[in-house]
Parts: sequence; structure tokens; C-alpha cells
Amino acid sequence: MMKREFLSYQAPLYGRASSQIHLQPFYFGSTRTVFPNYSAVDRVALYSIFGGVPTYWERVDSSKSISWNIKRQLLTSNNLLQSEPRLLLQDFISDPHNYLSILSAIANGAHITKEISESTGLPSGHVSKYLGVLTETGFAERRVPVTEPGPSRAGRYHITDPYLRFFFRFLADRQDQLALGAQDIALAEITRHMIDFIGRYTWEELCREWVLRASAFGELPVMSDHIGSAWNSKVQIDVAGINSMEKTLVLGECKWTLSKTERKVIADLIEERAARIIPARGKWRVYFLGFSRSGWTSGALAYQREINQHPVQGENWNRSDCV
Repeated sequence: MMKREFLSYQAPLYGRASSQIHLQPFYFGSTRTVFPNYSAVDRVALYSIFGGVPTYWERVDSSKSISWNIKRQLLTSNNLLQSEPRLLLQDFISDPHNYLSILSAIANGAHITKEISESTGLPSGHVSKYLGVLTETGFAERRVPVTEPGPSRAGRYHITDPYLRFFFRFLADRQDQLALGAQDIALAEITRHMIDFIGRYTWEELCREWVLRASAFGELPVMSDHIGSAWNSKVQIDVAGINSMEKTLVLGECKWTLSKTERKVIADLIEERAARIIPARGKWRVYFLGFSRSGWTSGALAYQREINQHPVQGENWNRSDCV
């Protein structure tokens, strides 16, 4: 409404605004104050479902389990959150059908235009136009590898809002099931896939946010200009921060598993994948980080001590620290 009435070129009050405030959702750290009864693991799960929108948080009964809240707040056929995606889109477009199809495709693993086109059956040219609207309105964003300078053709599209991502991954295709009252079946299926869902999306985003905040508060020895992830045709790295002027990189691996993370995970990052992602030009200092839901095995901790004492290096880079 604000964009339509004040910021649009056709708006009667266009050009009269004296400032713009883009209200953002609460960040994850706020869950500790609002939901003190939940463990850190539960709060990550909660944030993976509802994101940081206050009106969604108001629906959560923190005296009950996360599963209870999913069933009660999301798996009934007549609750308002079921219609939330369509209502949000209708603020910007008159016919949301194709946009809903594209968001569903992204939520189910299609992140480039070709994949989205194949999933939806829409021509690539139309998909590009719809993606432009979705990114302009903030429903989606195009991410590029932080190690690629300038415009990149390696961009991938992601849904920005956690609840929309959860809805299109788990709820959009279950409307008939929920209408029949099969909430327990739906909940069991969601629970079965929740670990992978959190690990692939929200956990990685929270780890990137941590790098940003840790850099700002001096908890890391370097300040990154750009924080995201890095990938090419050979490797994918979950967390990457770069400072092109200082020639420093922060590379991190994120694991959201029920068991402790083993030595081979961090060893593979340092000894194999790092060299394939570090820019060829310049001499780089690289800092490695590990993020694990369940902690690290004794072998992994021993490996950390080992490489801190005997640094690993490549042709144009050397390791500065590993935590």
C-alpha cells in the first residue's frame, strides 16, 4: 500500500516522501527473548518455519512443542496462514497463479531459470519476467557466488521469507490431504524431512548472519565486504565471506545433523574444495569456520589442533586460522 500510494511513479503523492523505512523481520537472536522456553535447536526449527515476522510469532504457544504448533497453526484446513502466500502476492499482482507455481518450483529445488521453466512448464522468457517481479517485490532474490567479481551468470534464485519457503515446500501440495483431516500423516512427513530442510536453508543462512555479526563485533580477525556462499561447476561452499581489498576469505561448512560432525567434513573443505573456489588472481589469506548442530567428534577437534599448528596452504593462499 505504501509503495502504491507514495512511491509509485503514478501515485498522487509521488516525490513527496521525506524518508523511507524498510521494516525488516526480527533476526534470529530475538527468539531467545521471545521464546525462552525453547532450546536453541527448537528456536532454529521455529525460525525455519515462521521466520521473523511478529504476527506469525504471536500464533506460537511456547508452552507446547514445535510439532504441536505446526499441527495446530498450520495443518488445519481453515487457518489464515494457508492463504497467506496468495494474499501477499495479490498486493502486487492481479493473477498470482504462475507466480505461485514458480515459488513452488524454487522451494522444491529449482534455482536457475532453466530448472524453473522445466518444473513449471512455462517458457523461459516468461519465467525470467516473473522472476524479475518476484525479486523486485522481495519475495525472491538472486544470489551469486561471492568469489565472482561483477555480473555473474551463475546466479541462483531463492525464496527470501522462511514461512513462504516452508509453505511451498511442505503445505502447498497438501491442501486436499489437510481438507480430509489427515493432519497426523502430514505432520509425520514434515518431521521426517525437517532436518534436511533446516540444514539446506535456514541453518546456512543463520551461519552467514553469524559471520556478518561476528565480523562487526570483532569476534573474527577480518571484516568481509560480501558474505554469502560460493560455488562453481566443481564445488559448493556453504558460507563464504570476501574482502577483495585485503585479499582475505572466510570459508565455512555447515552441518545440521543429529550426530557429531566428523573430521572428513572439515578436512575436505580445507584440503580439497578451498583451492577450487579461491580466486586465481592475488595472494589470499583464508580463515576456515565450522558450524555443527551436534558438535564435533574428537577426531575433528584433533584435526583442528593439527592444522593450527601446521598450516595448510596452496599455490596462491595460506590458511590463517581454523575455528
